[in-house]
Amino acid sequence: MPADVVVIGAGVVGAATAWYATRAGLSVTVVDRGPVAGGTTGAGEGNILVSDKPPGAELDLAMLSSRLWRELGTEVGGFEYDAKGGLVVASAADGVAALSGLAAEQAKAGVDTVVVPAGDLAEHEPHLNPELAGGVLYPQDAQVQPMLAAARLLRSARRSGATVHTGVEVTGFLRSGGQVTGVRTSTGDLPAGAVVNAAGTWGGEIASLAGVEVPVLPRRGFILVTEPLPRLIRHKVYAAEYVSDVASDDAALQTSPVVEGTRAGTVLIGASRERVGYDRTLSVRVLRALAAQAVELFPVLAGVQVIRAYRGFRPYCPDHLPVIGPDPRAPGLFHACGHEGAGIGLAAATGLLIAELIDGQQPSLDVAPFRPERFR
Repeated sequence: MPADVVVIGAGVVGAATAWYATRAGLSVTVVDRGPVAGGTTGAGEGNILVSDKPPGAELDLAMLSSRLWRELGTEVGGFEYDAKGGLVVASAADGVAALSGLAAEQAKAGVDTVVVPAGDLAEHEPHLNPELAGGVLYPQDAQVQPMLAAARLLRSARRSGATVHTGVEVTGFLRSGGQVTGVRTSTGDLPAGAVVNAAGTWGGEIASLAGVEVPVLPRRGFILVTEPLPRLIRHKVYAAEYVSDVASDDAALQTSPVVEGTRAGTVLIGASRERVGYDRTLSVRVLRALAAQAVELFPVLAGVQVIRAYRGFRPYCPDHLPVIGPDPRAPGLFHACGHEGAGIGLAAATGLLIAELIDGQQPSLDVAPFRPERFR
C-alpha cells in the first residue's frame, strides 16, 4: 500500500518532517542512501539560533522553531537540549553599536535581547578576553546534539508507524501524468501520495531528478573539538563578524570565531565558510586560523589540546533562505532543504510546516518567502 509521504533524507530536517507527519496521522517512509544523520546533520554543532538572523522571514521561522524545539525536548527528549543562550561580542565600540542596533530591531520581532557593556561581560563569561568592547546576550539561543536529535525523532516516528530505509539511494521519481507519485530507488519503487526532498546539500540533485531546479550548493566548514574540560564556556559565544559571514555571498574562505562548550566537556570551535564543491580535503591553514581566533576570544584556551577536527557541507542557497513548500512545477513534490548552517535550528519548524501542508492544514507560518519556484 502506498505511503502518504516518502521523505528523502534521514538528517534532522527529514527526521522532524517524519515526526510531525506521523503525529498528524500520515503514513511515512523515510529513505536515505547513507545512515541516519550521515550528511550535514552529523557534521553540525547543533545550534538553535535566533541571534544571527535579522528581522524577516528566516527570523520568523527561527522563532517558531525555537519554541518547537523546547517542546520536543520535553515530548521526545534524549538529545541533550541545552537552553544555554548565546553571547555575541565585538572588539570595538562601532561593532557594539552595530550589534545593539540589530538587537533593537530583533527585539521588535519578539527576540529577547540584553545589551552587555564591556564591564559586565565577565559576569556572563568569566574567561572572555577582557579587552572586548561589549556584546549582546540572547537567552533564547540553544543547542542540541544533532545526531541524537535526528535518531530520537526517527525512533519516535517509527513507534508511530513510520518506516526508515537507510543505505537506499533514490534514482528517480514515479509519475502519473505530471503528478509525482513516489520515488524509484536502488532497491525498488516506493509509491506515495507526496514526496519530500529533505536531502540537504544534495537537495538540488534530488530536485533535478524531478526535472526542476533548486540552486542548493555545498558550502564547506570545519570544526575543532578540544579535550574534555571543566565547563569554562557557558554560552555559545561568537564575534560580530560571524553574522556578516553568514549573510555573505563570497565563495572564498571566511573565518570568524565561534566557541561553545558542550555537556560532555569538550569545546567546539568554528566557524569557516567556503564554496569548494564537495572537496573534503583537510585544510591545516583553516584549522590554524580557527584556533588562533578562538584563543583571541578566550585566552584560557591557549594551552588546551585539540583532539579532533571534522568538516561538513552546508546547503547554501543564493538568497540565504531555505526552500520549503510544494513545488508547482512538479505537483506532489515538496522541498525542505537549503537551510545552510541553520538547518538543525530550523528543522522543527520546517518539519511542522511540511506536515501541515501535506495534510491540507493551514500552515503555522506563511511559507511564501521560501517557495521553491522563486529562483526562476
